[in-house]
Amino acid sequence: MIGRLPLDQQLESLRAVLSRNEVLTEVLARTATLGLPGWYVTAGCLFQTVWNVVTGRPPTSGIKDYDVFYFDADDLSWEAEDAAIKAGGEVFSGLPAEVEIRNEARVHLWYEDKFGVVCPPYQSTEAAIDSFAATTCCLGVRTEADGEWRVYAPHGLSDVFNLVVRPNPVLAPRSVYEAKAARWREQWPELTVLEWPSTSATPPSVRG
Repeated sequence: MIGRLPLDQQLESLRAVLSRNEVLTEVLARTATLGLPGWYVTAGCLFQTVWNVVTGRPPTSGIKDYDVFYFDADDLSWEAEDAAIKAGGEVFSGLPAEVEIRNEARVHLWYEDKFGVVCPPYQSTEAAIDSFAATTCCLGVRTEADGEWRVYAPHGLSDVFNLVVRPNPVLAPRSVYEAKAARWREQWPELTVLEWPSTSATPPSVRG
């Protein structure tokens, strides 16, 4: 199984698997032209592509959208983020998918109004990726100027390839994790969903 290979071979396999999703590779290529600081394509479009390939489904099956995170703490205005979103709308025009662009440096400004819980300011795009409800989701990929892929995977890749959904009780509450896991399992019944831990050293907040 790929999830039991040495990490360098897992990285090679990840690129080979993700490259089978032509929409994803096009999103990566087009995002690179936007010049967004600290950007990654992240979340479901990555691990769900892996799930699809591993289970013999079409690479794009069940993928709702493609998330692009970036980090610009120098301008926290909505106008600056909206400009990036509109630029992306032009760059991604014609793709058969929805691409969502978000400045993760701004999340703390609107999160409490939307969810009723304070979200501490992130210090980087990586920190935002760290807060997903499942460790399996904590994955980001971008292409560098030399064409190489930069992969951020703080919890490794084994769970992704082994179809394991593991809770990440750092910020997201149990309800968010369980709702997401239930939805994923409907689409990919082969998943092994691990239970939320009975206790957590970190008081939960909302982020997912």
